Amino acid sequence: MGRIRIAVLASGSGSDCQSVIDACRSGAIDGDVVLVVSNNPEAPVLGRASRHGIEGVSIPSKGLRREEHEALVIDLMESREIDLMVLAGYVRMLTPLFIGYARGRAMNIHPTLLPLFGGKGMYGLAPHEAVIASGMKVSGCTVHFVDERVDGGPIIAQRCVPVVEGDTPESLQQRVLIQEHILLPEVVQMFAQGRLLIEGDRVRVLEVPRRKARAVR
Repeated sequence: MGRIRIAVLASGSGSDCQSVIDACRSGAIDGDVVLVVSNNPEAPVLGRASRHGIEGVSIPSKGLRREEHEALVIDLMESREIDLMVLAGYVRMLTPLFIGYARGRAMNIHPTLLPLFGGKGMYGLAPHEAVIASGMKVSGCTVHFVDERVDGGPIIAQRCVPVVEGDTPESLQQRVLIQEHILLPEVVQMFAQGRLLIEGDRVRVLEVPRRKARAVR
């Protein structure tokens, strides 16, 4: 089968997006990032796309209802024949319109060990601040499929990091980010190989690739 076509949705710097681009270019992912979409016209991730010759599209959300904005995003995904949507720092609350369209084909990366420290407002430094305040001795990152719950979809994979004495939200964020850049490309490749089987609220990672470019429900 051919390589999968990947769209990355991001609102900020796009370092997770970069990890997926690099893995595609190195052959670690059987696919290509062909589209980068941001709701923020000033997002540095659009510059990353341009530097790599990837189509970058800004669809500003200001002044639009959520469903109106998502309809524009969906139209773009359809026109570019996207197989997988990767939400990498995409700071948007999604509606049933997008969830229904993207179910089983959209994954998100979150900078904590879900289901802990997820939900509304948990982006940027906020989740790391919450981890440190809780007294947790470990943190990490999670990649999950997107569903109706904010940061609550079926978990695909996680990686852990220690929380060390004297950590600040910034230092913990950087330690987690290193693991994000390892984990996200690994999971995208699992999808490209057809190894992700969604069973209710759980995801089973198959040992033998199915060579099917989407999650099996």
